[in-house]
Amino acid sequence: MNFDGILFFPVTPFNAGGRVDEDLLRTHIARTLEHSPGGVFPACGTGEYHALSATESATVVGVAVDTVAGSVPVIAGAGGPLGHAIEVARGAADAGADGLLVLPPYLVGGPQAGLVAYVEAIAAASDLPVVIYHRGTAQYAVESVVRLAQNPKVVGFKDGVGDIGIAQLIVRAVAESGRTDFAFFNGLLTAELTQGAYRGIGIPLYSSAAFAMIPEVANAYYRAYIDGDEVRRNALLDGFYAPLVALRDETPGFGVSLIKAGLRLGGLPVGSVRAPLVDPTPEQEERLASILEAGRALL
Repeated sequence: MNFDGILFFPVTPFNAGGRVDEDLLRTHIARTLEHSPGGVFPACGTGEYHALSATESATVVGVAVDTVAGSVPVIAGAGGPLGHAIEVARGAADAGADGLLVLPPYLVGGPQAGLVAYVEAIAAASDLPVVIYHRGTAQYAVESVVRLAQNPKVVGFKDGVGDIGIAQLIVRAVAESGRTDFAFFNGLLTAELTQGAYRGIGIPLYSSAAFAMIPEVANAYYRAYIDGDEVRRNALLDGFYAPLVALRDETPGFGVSLIKAGLRLGGLPVGSVRAPLVDPTPEQEERLASILEAGRALL
């Protein structure tokens, strides 16, 4: 599975009745596709996977698949309680997804053998290849990733922990295992802030929540990153991403809530986040608007 560009994690719009707004989701994805993402990841973290039913997840994935129409890979989220994850995985396969991002199990943490078994059970639920997400209750040891990499259906690793040393060891161990088709992603919140370091350890790909909200600025960063233009990359970090991260860190869950707020500020009425997340206050939205304006000014 090849990715060439920023990894796009769309939000899940909700209408006034709290239901998934399929038409608005289609518009959101179609508009952002114009900015050439390398892959689309519906019903994942930014898409509030934690708050979606299995039926809603399948609906979201189906809309994404129809809208993308084969232009880039569509990778759906699957995780949480194992039974739910298996149901979601099958629904994503039926909806036409190209792969799965295996999110952490719900609440409990298990030993490494249990984490491996969790991934293998989700992988076995459909014919789709899977990418494992290293964060929260699913933190994989080097040996566990190597073991999972022996399964040809496991095709990637997304790091959401931020331990550069462990990530480096995993990259090297998978390479030494002989896999040449294994993808590595930086999946930290607002990954642009850390991507310079991740590139140095052999993880060139990253997910961008900001891309869903302000793709023109996210693409400007990506071009500077690819072209080695450190002056421009650092200007975008200082003028846009650092203030965005400072606002994000004020309230748990703002890695999602701010993206939805930014889309609303841009005229796309994607609705509020679902509990337990909360929307920004009016004062926080005002600051977000200023940050977005500053980002566009840098273009």
